[in-house]
Amino acid sequence: MAIREGWRERWGARVSRVLPLTVCSVLAAPGIFAAGWEPAAAMLLIGPMASCVRHGVRHTAATAGWTVLLAVTAGVTRSFPAAPGPPFLVEFLVLLAGGALAVVVAARQSAGAVALARATEVARAAQGAILRPVSEQIGGIDVCTRHHCPVQGATVAGDVYDIAHTPYGLRVFMGDVRGHDLEALRISAGVIGAFRDLAYTTPRLPDLARALDARITPELGPEDFVTAVFAEFAPGEVRLVNCGHPAPLRVGQRVKLLEPPSPAVPLGLGSKPVMHRGWLQPGDRMLFYTDGLSEARDADGADFPLSEGAADALAEPLASDALDALYARVTEHTGAPLADDVALMLCQPAEPTGGCAVPDPVCLAPANTFSSPSGSSASSASGDR
Repeated sequence: MAIREGWRERWGARVSRVLPLTVCSVLAAPGIFAAGWEPAAAMLLIGPMASCVRHGVRHTAATAGWTVLLAVTAGVTRSFPAAPGPPFLVEFLVLLAGGALAVVVAARQSAGAVALARATEVARAAQGAILRPVSEQIGGIDVCTRHHCPVQGATVAGDVYDIAHTPYGLRVFMGDVRGHDLEALRISAGVIGAFRDLAYTTPRLPDLARALDARITPELGPEDFVTAVFAEFAPGEVRLVNCGHPAPLRVGQRVKLLEPPSPAVPLGLGSKPVMHRGWLQPGDRMLFYTDGLSEARDADGADFPLSEGAADALAEPLASDALDALYARVTEHTGAPLADDVALMLCQPAEPTGGCAVPDPVCLAPANTFSSPSGSSASSASGDR
């Protein structure tokens, strides 16, 4: 398959370069070799116009020059007078003007492509600054991140994550902004800035999600939204608020998707999420990810088996090796580099956890409850937490 694709890429480019010249030669041949056939010079304009669509200035100019040469040769060969008649002269002038126009179009396209490439490079650098790589222990939690971009494609994706060591414990955020362009990058930067402002001053995790929703909604377009998952680590547990994002995966003695008790819409759509909690036993790991992982499909359209594949890969002792192994497994599943960006974050308590270290009403609640924003208690939806 790789050999076939390489052959197509190499020879396809060559054919596309030669084809306009060949077509023009074929069109001019009757005017050169067929008696009584007057060359239609304007028809040769198809060559420069075809070249300017896919090729640069030099190739377009060469094609235009070739068509002019063919037109002159056809005119001379068919014994046209020294001062060609009006029909041929008009068509010849049209050919000259059209060839010049094709060169101008090719030049503008080349300049636009260079500008786009530079803008994309700057955007990629900005995205790299937003999604800063992390591999360290923060607030008693070992955190390691990865962000993989597609091999092909000139767009910037909306994957976003951040980490905050707050008075309420280590808080992590992972989201996915709708879209793959510079507008998505702008929204991503705004989301990260809002999270950093609010994470340190908002005691309760559901209130943090609602405040972030209220902060970014005025900046979103009518069709924009941000899927998001918020997590707060406390001794022995992780508290989660999910706004339409793929559920994080807990990997340890058991592998479990920590799904919310009730679905909540993404940020920007008036999300009203609730909090749920899950146990964290010694050695447990939490995997946060974007849909580039969960929706990675093989040639038959089958999704990546997240629970099985992640459980095997995340058994690697080092977090960095575990995330690398996970990405290797998913690309093995798809048979090629992923078509979509994917962000990964692996969190693991650095030491065995114990009782509550922070006098938070949520942490003081019974094991099978969580506190609602109004202070009342409700049943937790994660059966074994």
